[in-house]
Amino acid sequence: MPSSLDSPHRNASTRRAEDHTADAVVVGAGILGTAIAITLARQSRSVLLLEKSLKEPDRIVGELLQPGGVEALLKLGLRECLDDIDACVVKGYEVIYYGQGVEIPYPANAVENGRRPEGRSFHHGRFIRRLREVAMKEPNITVVETTVTNAVINGWTGQVLGVESLTAGEKDYYFSALTVIADGYASKFRKEYISHVPVSKSKFWGLELIDADLPRPGHGHVVLGDGAPVLLYQIGTHETRALVDVPEGLRSTSIANGGVKGHLRNIVLPSLPKSVQSSFEKALDEGKLRSMPNSFLPPSTNRTPGMVLLGDAMNMRHPLTGGGMTVALNDVVLLRDLLCPENVPDLGDTKLVIKQMKTFHWRRKNLTSVINILAQALYSLFAANDPQLRALQMGCFRYFQLGGSCVDGPVGLLGGIIRRPFVLFYHFFSVALLSIWLTFTQAPVWKLPLTLLQSAMIFWKACVVLFPFIGSELRS
Repeated sequence: MPSSLDSPHRNASTRRAEDHTADAVVVGAGILGTAIAITLARQSRSVLLLEKSLKEPDRIVGELLQPGGVEALLKLGLRECLDDIDACVVKGYEVIYYGQGVEIPYPANAVENGRRPEGRSFHHGRFIRRLREVAMKEPNITVVETTVTNAVINGWTGQVLGVESLTAGEKDYYFSALTVIADGYASKFRKEYISHVPVSKSKFWGLELIDADLPRPGHGHVVLGDGAPVLLYQIGTHETRALVDVPEGLRSTSIANGGVKGHLRNIVLPSLPKSVQSSFEKALDEGKLRSMPNSFLPPSTNRTPGMVLLGDAMNMRHPLTGGGMTVALNDVVLLRDLLCPENVPDLGDTKLVIKQMKTFHWRRKNLTSVINILAQALYSLFAANDPQLRALQMGCFRYFQLGGSCVDGPVGLLGGIIRRPFVLFYHFFSVALLSIWLTFTQAPVWKLPLTLLQSAMIFWKACVVLFPFIGSELRS
């Protein structure tokens, strides 16, 4: 009778601990990295999960999970990670346009039982901690705190064999059939393996408000006015996150005007709902102000033998719509099926893995292309900085005021519930046509020639906003 020391789990665990070898090495224990590690482990793969710091992270984004992301957690068997972190229910959005608000609830007809889907908002670090706790309980995973520095590459074939790292200042190596890179928005591997470069034109400056009185509790808030958009959403019983988009080169952020703090106090604060202003000002006075770049990075097909780049290392969109975690978790759901042992018996079969990753690139489009394009297009409208974009911004708000499908469609797309790119195309150009109609109705008859020109420019601007992002999704 074999002893317990000879069990498959024991042997694989020993190889991970002593030989630093596994079926998969995952670099980065964030949302996607930890979820894919757990998923592979539950398919009886041996996994090494490498993370430079296992301390609870403290970030100002990655705090709102759309209903499509909650559904993905359920499919992955990770719904428990939303428990015991003081997560808040999110029922939809409240868009406030120059002080006038409109509710945009998640659509009731999106699920079979007729209940409205719900998202969750929370402290990012607490959610990561819960994911890591689950990972550490998996017998097929070994979690290692180490800083990965380079890929280990076969000089003859170009295949990635593993990674080099520093553990407590000492050089270390970890080897696997497949190396998964999920090291986030500041990825040190991206430039070596994909041609796209992230583009960032603004930053989110974040504050944590205490006991803020939001106009519509249980909803994310988007505040629109003369400046770039402001997001407000509850992340705990007493805490509310305020994210202020600050584009590059604003005159109001100059040193003479008090820098970013001066901009927030003089420009942003007066534009916020009255009920929020006192808590915002108090948080600003306490000086706990942090920033994150708002980046766009179109997706790329993974073609490197032995390695795949995933998550923000491979694809990013403006965080305005809170779609990042929803994309990441749904990518894991898709990869769970594409890389399962029935489809890929050996993760070292690089040709088969590359074939499956090409399938992954296109199959994810139904959801990720919608969220990517919507995030960039909505940001262009909500941060309107010319007459045509401002007309489209007003048209968007008036479109939401119509209610019915004019709300259910857009918020269904935003929430990761509706996964049909054509629906996005339809609603975006419906907004454009409504914007043109509003331009006509608000102009006197004697200005008809000018109004026609303005209308043509509005439609052209809509095309300029949308089609480049559609093009970026169609490239492989």
